Amino acid sequence: MRGANRNRGHLLVVSCVLSAGLLAATSPAAEAAPRYSPGAPGAGDPYFPDMGNGGYDVSHYDIRLAFDPGTGAIDATTTVLATATQDLSRFDLDFQGPLTIGKLSVNGRAATFTRSGAQELVITPPSGLRKGSPFVVSVSYSGVPQKIDDPALGVSGWVATKDGAVALNQPIGAATYYPVNDTPTDKATYTQTITVPAGLTVLANGEPGPTTTRDHRTTFRWSMNRPMASELSMLAIGDYAVTRGVAAGGLPNITAIGKSIDTKPGQGKVFNQTTAQIVQWESSLYGPYPFDSTGGILADVGVGYALETQGRPVYDRRTNDVDGDLLAHELGHQWFGDSLTPVRWSDIWLNEGFATYSEWLYQEKFNGIPVQQTFAKVYADEKDWSGQVADPGRDHIFDDLVYNRGAMTLHALRTKIGDAAFFKLLTLWPATHRYGNVSTRQFIEFVERLTGRNLDAFFDTWLYRPGKPAL
Repeated sequence: MRGANRNRGHLLVVSCVLSAGLLAATSPAAEAAPRYSPGAPGAGDPYFPDMGNGGYDVSHYDIRLAFDPGTGAIDATTTVLATATQDLSRFDLDFQGPLTIGKLSVNGRAATFTRSGAQELVITPPSGLRKGSPFVVSVSYSGVPQKIDDPALGVSGWVATKDGAVALNQPIGAATYYPVNDTPTDKATYTQTITVPAGLTVLANGEPGPTTTRDHRTTFRWSMNRPMASELSMLAIGDYAVTRGVAAGGLPNITAIGKSIDTKPGQGKVFNQTTAQIVQWESSLYGPYPFDSTGGILADVGVGYALETQGRPVYDRRTNDVDGDLLAHELGHQWFGDSLTPVRWSDIWLNEGFATYSEWLYQEKFNGIPVQQTFAKVYADEKDWSGQVADPGRDHIFDDLVYNRGAMTLHALRTKIGDAAFFKLLTLWPATHRYGNVSTRQFIEFVERLTGRNLDAFFDTWLYRPGKPAL
């Protein structure tokens, strides 16, 4: 839904939730005394034990946010639609930094809350929430969001820029500007309604809705209607030159370049066309593109990396170059990492190995460099063979161990099972688990079923055993 229709739809959801609660209170099943207990304050990932929460499943986030570039402050309300997965006496959302909560309600009634530790927002509803019941949480808050600068993992979250802000949330940044169940296993759909001074542009995940200007302020609306992990959500506010086109099959293709770095004539058109070309090519390898639009954002954000934010990657570039292999990497993530998201952060090689291998395939297709040649060079040049690809450790999820050795694992697998089976795998794996979460064990079992071979020794060597594998 868009515009006013979406608002009516949201009110209908709230009304249905409240009505369901009233009916449950008078039904015979409700007469049995529930055993309410708190939801867990973490989702169980050993790398990030405080991230995510238990006791409920989120279906949708509605983020409504006004931004003041003069002060860097936001004034926002986030509404969370969820379903209890246990009888809940209370539950947590992840919410961190100096933002001040002005009002919080559950199912339209004021709820008590406390802030605990670095990121826990502990919410006690006016009455317990029965297992299986939908509920609505609304949180109004304001302040100046602060980025996260992790010594091992770098900058994430809300990052102020010269002309606005960019939110890049992998792995732990989403909670810097909205309350969230910040775990990859709880995917949800999103609407983002962002108001900024007229003249600025807002880009986000998904598809654009109506843009309206009133009293020198412009409101942009974006909707991501496919399940999305919170670490893949994105927001970019600033002075951007936007190019609109189409990719294969008429897929909307929205790209943008910060005007401060858009200095090469025709750069916006090249960026858009290269994105479309790569999406079409990767669709021929990996199957239908998994989202309803594509694109990318070239921003002067200063984080030193590109990120596969869902449907519309963000590239931090201080030059005027748009590298095809970098686009191939981040767009490859739309299948591997976005549509398919790891169950645990230790499984991140399933993201980065496939995305890096997408670069190698791109180099072969468009630059004439055989994948085997790239593999041989990386194999020869790699100096550190310590660590486990499938369990690199919390501080090493963005190391070459995950990227290069992940890609080498895939090429070694291709050599072992043959091209026919390997390229069939590239299509069937993302199709089978579309919009879901996957693990290394699932991948191994999938390959073994596909090929009819026991490959445990192979995967043990390449994924779990430190040391340089013999070829």
